[in-house]
Amino acid sequence: MVSATRAGSNRAALSAAAQEYILSFRSHPDVEGVTPSLVAKDLEVSKQAAAEMFKRLAEDKLIVGCIGHARLWKLTAAGEAAADAIFKRHALLEWLLTGVVGLSWAAADAEARRLHAVISPVLEERLDEMLGHPQTCPHGNPIDRAAEARRPKGRPLAELEAGEAATIYRVTEAAEADGALLSYLEARGLMPGASVSVLSRSSSLDSLTLDGPIGRATLGLRPATLIHVLQGRVDQTLFHRVAGLAT
Repeated sequence: MVSATRAGSNRAALSAAAQEYILSFRSHPDVEGVTPSLVAKDLEVSKQAAAEMFKRLAEDKLIVGCIGHARLWKLTAAGEAAADAIFKRHALLEWLLTGVVGLSWAAADAEARRLHAVISPVLEERLDEMLGHPQTCPHGNPIDRAAEARRPKGRPLAELEAGEAATIYRVTEAAEADGALLSYLEARGLMPGASVSVLSRSSSLDSLTLDGPIGRATLGLRPATLIHVLQGRVDQTLFHRVAGLAT
Protein backbone atom coordinates (compact mmCIF):
# COMPACT_ATOMS: atom_id res chain seq x y z
CA MET A 1 0.00 0.00 0.00
CA VAL A 2 1.24 3.52 -0.79
CA SER A 3 1.46 5.65 2.35
CA ALA A 4 0.09 9.20 2.37
CA THR A 5 3.59 10.64 2.83
CA ARG A 6 5.02 8.70 -0.08
CA ALA A 7 2.15 9.04 -2.54
CA GLY A 8 3.04 12.50 -3.84
CA SER A 9 6.72 11.79 -4.41
CA ASN A 10 7.26 8.10 -5.15
CA ARG A 11 6.21 7.78 -8.77
CA ALA A 12 7.40 4.18 -8.88
CA ALA A 13 4.60 3.29 -6.46
CA LEU A 14 1.96 4.47 -8.93
CA SER A 15 1.27 2.59 -12.13
CA ALA A 16 0.86 4.54 -15.35
CA ALA A 17 -2.86 3.74 -15.24
CA ALA A 18 -3.20 5.01 -11.67
CA GLN A 19 -1.49 8.24 -12.67
CA GLU A 20 -4.00 8.76 -15.49
CA TYR A 21 -6.88 8.38 -13.03
CA ILE A 22 -5.34 10.85 -10.60
CA LEU A 23 -4.70 13.31 -13.41
CA SER A 24 -8.32 12.97 -14.53
CA PHE A 25 -9.49 14.46 -11.22
CA ARG A 26 -7.80 17.72 -12.26
CA SER A 27 -10.09 17.98 -15.28
CA HIS A 28 -13.06 18.65 -13.00
CA PRO A 29 -11.88 21.34 -10.54
CA ASP A 30 -15.26 23.02 -10.18
CA VAL A 31 -17.25 20.02 -8.98
CA GLU A 32 -17.61 18.73 -5.43
CA GLY A 33 -16.39 15.30 -6.43
CA VAL A 34 -16.26 12.88 -9.34
CA THR A 35 -17.76 9.47 -9.94
CA PRO A 36 -16.11 6.37 -11.38
CA SER A 37 -18.50 6.67 -14.33
CA LEU A 38 -17.31 10.19 -15.13
CA VAL A 39 -13.64 9.21 -15.01
CA ALA A 40 -14.40 6.07 -17.04
CA LYS A 41 -15.83 8.33 -19.74
CA ASP A 42 -12.79 10.63 -19.59
CA LEU A 43 -10.34 7.76 -19.96
CA GLU A 44 -12.50 5.63 -22.28
CA VAL A 45 -12.44 2.59 -20.00
CA SER A 46 -15.23 0.43 -18.63
CA LYS A 47 -17.15 1.46 -15.52
CA GLN A 48 -16.02 -1.76 -13.86
CA ALA A 49 -12.36 -0.97 -14.54
CA ALA A 50 -12.84 2.53 -13.12
CA ALA A 51 -14.57 1.19 -10.01
CA GLU A 52 -11.70 -1.23 -9.40
CA MET A 53 -9.10 1.51 -9.77
CA PHE A 54 -11.04 3.81 -7.45
CA LYS A 55 -10.96 1.03 -4.86
CA ARG A 56 -7.18 0.72 -5.15
CA LEU A 57 -6.66 4.48 -5.00
CA ALA A 58 -8.86 4.65 -1.89
CA GLU A 59 -6.85 1.83 -0.27
CA ASP A 60 -3.69 3.83 -1.02
CA LYS A 61 -5.30 6.89 0.59
CA LEU A 62 -5.09 8.96 -2.59
CA ILE A 63 -8.85 9.49 -2.89
CA VAL A 64 -11.66 9.57 -0.37
CA GLY A 65 -15.44 9.48 -0.59
CA CYS A 66 -17.23 12.82 -0.17
CA ILE A 67 -19.18 13.05 3.09
CA GLY A 68 -22.90 12.86 2.40
CA HIS A 69 -22.41 11.85 -1.24
CA ALA A 70 -21.80 8.12 -1.47
CA ARG A 71 -21.02 8.12 -5.21
CA LEU A 72 -18.65 11.10 -5.22
CA TRP A 73 -14.90 10.94 -4.66
CA LYS A 74 -12.18 13.57 -4.28
CA LEU A 75 -8.41 13.62 -3.95
CA THR A 76 -6.88 13.51 -0.48
CA ALA A 77 -3.97 15.80 0.40
CA ALA A 78 -1.63 13.00 -0.71
CA GLY A 79 -3.64 12.59 -3.91
CA GLU A 80 -3.42 16.32 -4.63
CA ALA A 81 0.35 16.21 -4.15
CA ALA A 82 0.55 13.26 -6.52
CA ALA A 83 -1.65 15.06 -9.07
CA ASP A 84 0.60 18.13 -8.93
CA ALA A 85 3.71 16.00 -9.48
CA ILE A 86 2.15 14.14 -12.41
CA PHE A 87 0.80 17.32 -14.01
CA LYS A 88 4.18 19.06 -13.71
CA ARG A 89 5.91 16.23 -15.60
CA HIS A 90 3.13 16.29 -18.18
CA ALA A 91 3.44 20.07 -18.62
CA LEU A 92 7.22 19.97 -18.98
CA LEU A 93 6.91 17.32 -21.66
CA GLU A 94 4.28 19.39 -23.49
CA TRP A 95 6.61 22.41 -23.52
CA LEU A 96 9.40 20.21 -24.89
CA LEU A 97 7.21 18.54 -27.51
CA THR A 98 5.60 21.76 -28.77
CA GLY A 99 8.56 24.11 -28.47
CA VAL A 100 11.45 21.86 -29.49
CA VAL A 101 10.03 18.88 -31.34
CA GLY A 102 7.36 20.97 -33.06
CA LEU A 103 4.31 18.82 -32.36
CA SER A 104 0.83 20.29 -32.33
CA TRP A 105 -0.96 20.88 -29.04
CA ALA A 106 -3.14 17.79 -29.46
CA ALA A 107 -0.27 15.51 -30.51
CA ALA A 108 1.95 16.79 -27.70
CA ASP A 109 -0.77 16.11 -25.14
CA ALA A 110 -1.16 12.53 -26.37
CA GLU A 111 2.60 11.89 -26.38
CA ALA A 112 3.05 13.46 -22.94
CA ARG A 113 0.43 11.07 -21.56
CA ARG A 114 2.53 8.17 -22.79
CA LEU A 115 5.71 9.55 -21.27
CA HIS A 116 4.94 11.39 -18.04
CA ALA A 117 4.78 8.22 -15.95
CA VAL A 118 8.27 7.07 -16.90
CA ILE A 119 10.62 10.06 -16.98
CA SER A 120 13.21 10.08 -14.20
CA PRO A 121 13.61 12.78 -11.53
CA VAL A 122 16.96 13.70 -13.11
CA LEU A 123 15.37 14.27 -16.52
CA GLU A 124 12.46 16.17 -14.97
CA GLU A 125 14.84 18.52 -13.17
CA ARG A 126 16.88 19.08 -16.33
CA LEU A 127 13.78 19.79 -18.41
CA ASP A 128 12.49 22.24 -15.82
CA GLU A 129 15.79 24.14 -15.92
CA MET A 130 16.14 24.04 -19.70
CA LEU A 131 12.55 25.23 -20.26
CA GLY A 132 12.90 28.18 -17.88
CA HIS A 133 10.90 26.81 -14.92
CA PRO A 134 7.44 27.31 -16.44
CA GLN A 135 4.61 28.04 -14.02
CA THR A 136 1.96 26.77 -16.44
CA CYS A 137 1.55 24.20 -19.18
CA PRO A 138 1.48 25.54 -22.78
CA HIS A 139 -2.30 25.94 -22.45
CA GLY A 140 -1.94 28.27 -19.45
CA ASN A 141 -2.96 25.86 -16.69
CA PRO A 142 -0.97 26.35 -13.45
CA ILE A 143 1.72 23.73 -13.00
CA ASP A 144 0.68 23.10 -9.38
CA ARG A 145 -1.66 24.44 -6.72
CA ALA A 146 0.94 26.87 -5.38
CA ALA A 147 1.22 28.47 -8.82
CA GLU A 148 -2.57 28.55 -9.14
CA ALA A 149 -2.89 30.45 -5.84
CA ARG A 150 -0.51 33.14 -7.14
CA ARG A 151 -2.25 33.66 -10.47
CA PRO A 152 -5.45 35.59 -11.29
CA LYS A 153 -8.59 33.54 -11.84
CA GLY A 154 -9.78 34.93 -15.16
CA ARG A 155 -13.33 34.50 -16.42
CA PRO A 156 -14.93 32.22 -19.01
CA LEU A 157 -14.81 33.51 -22.57
CA ALA A 158 -18.48 32.54 -22.85
CA GLU A 159 -19.42 35.39 -20.50
CA LEU A 160 -18.22 38.11 -22.87
CA GLU A 161 -20.74 40.15 -24.83
CA ALA A 162 -20.44 41.56 -28.35
CA GLY A 163 -17.94 44.41 -28.45
CA GLU A 164 -15.89 43.24 -25.48
CA ALA A 165 -12.17 42.59 -25.86
CA ALA A 166 -9.92 40.34 -23.79
CA THR A 167 -6.75 38.27 -23.76
CA ILE A 168 -6.80 34.49 -23.89
CA TYR A 169 -5.46 33.41 -20.52
CA ARG A 170 -6.06 29.71 -20.02
CA VAL A 171 -7.39 26.73 -21.97
CA THR A 172 -8.57 24.66 -19.02
CA GLU A 173 -7.79 21.00 -18.33
CA ALA A 174 -11.34 20.09 -19.37
CA ALA A 175 -10.71 21.64 -22.79
CA GLU A 176 -7.41 19.78 -23.06
CA ALA A 177 -9.38 16.54 -23.09
CA ASP A 178 -10.92 17.54 -26.45
CA GLY A 179 -8.26 17.02 -29.12
CA ALA A 180 -10.43 18.53 -31.86
CA LEU A 181 -10.97 21.68 -29.81
CA LEU A 182 -7.24 21.98 -29.10
CA SER A 183 -6.47 21.67 -32.80
CA TYR A 184 -9.04 24.35 -33.71
CA LEU A 185 -7.79 26.79 -31.07
CA GLU A 186 -4.19 26.34 -32.16
CA ALA A 187 -5.07 26.72 -35.86
CA ARG A 188 -6.91 29.99 -35.14
CA GLY A 189 -4.14 31.33 -32.89
CA LEU A 190 -6.40 31.29 -29.82
CA MET A 191 -3.57 30.59 -27.41
CA PRO A 192 -2.57 32.15 -24.06
CA GLY A 193 -1.52 35.74 -24.62
CA ALA A 194 -3.59 36.23 -27.79
CA SER A 195 -5.90 39.26 -27.99
CA VAL A 196 -9.49 38.68 -29.08
CA SER A 197 -12.68 40.68 -29.40
CA VAL A 198 -16.24 39.42 -29.59
CA LEU A 199 -17.82 40.35 -32.91
CA SER A 200 -21.19 38.77 -32.18
CA ARG A 201 -22.98 36.52 -29.74
CA SER A 202 -25.77 34.30 -31.02
CA SER A 203 -28.21 32.76 -28.56
CA SER A 204 -30.01 30.90 -31.33
CA LEU A 205 -26.79 29.32 -32.60
CA ASP A 206 -25.35 29.05 -29.09
CA SER A 207 -22.05 30.52 -30.29
CA LEU A 208 -19.58 33.40 -30.26
CA THR A 209 -17.85 34.89 -33.27
CA LEU A 210 -14.43 36.27 -32.43
CA ASP A 211 -11.87 38.46 -34.11
CA GLY A 212 -8.55 36.86 -33.23
CA PRO A 213 -4.90 36.78 -34.33
CA ILE A 214 -5.77 34.83 -37.50
CA GLY A 215 -9.06 36.45 -38.45
CA ARG A 216 -12.50 35.29 -37.45
CA ALA A 217 -13.18 32.23 -35.34
CA THR A 218 -16.46 30.74 -34.15
CA LEU A 219 -16.85 28.87 -30.88
CA GLY A 220 -19.86 27.23 -29.29
CA LEU A 221 -20.74 28.63 -25.88
CA ARG A 222 -19.99 25.28 -24.22
CA PRO A 223 -16.35 25.13 -25.34
CA ALA A 224 -16.11 28.88 -24.73
CA THR A 225 -16.81 28.22 -21.03
CA LEU A 226 -13.64 26.09 -20.96
CA ILE A 227 -11.45 29.00 -22.11
CA HIS A 228 -10.61 31.69 -19.58
CA VAL A 229 -9.71 35.26 -20.44
CA LEU A 230 -8.45 38.40 -18.74
CA GLN A 231 -9.78 41.86 -19.44
CA GLY A 232 -8.00 45.16 -19.11
CA ARG A 233 -4.24 45.56 -18.96
CA VAL A 234 -2.56 42.15 -18.96
CA ASP A 235 0.81 41.42 -17.41
CA GLN A 236 2.71 39.61 -20.17
CA THR A 237 4.88 37.78 -17.63
CA LEU A 238 1.80 35.63 -16.98
CA PHE A 239 2.48 33.92 -20.31
CA HIS A 240 5.52 31.68 -20.27
CA ARG A 241 7.79 31.71 -23.29
CA VAL A 242 10.62 29.24 -23.81
CA ALA A 243 13.65 31.36 -24.70
CA GLY A 244 15.64 30.27 -27.72
CA LEU A 245 13.27 27.51 -28.78
CA ALA A 246 10.98 27.28 -31.78
CA THR A 247 7.35 28.31 -31.30
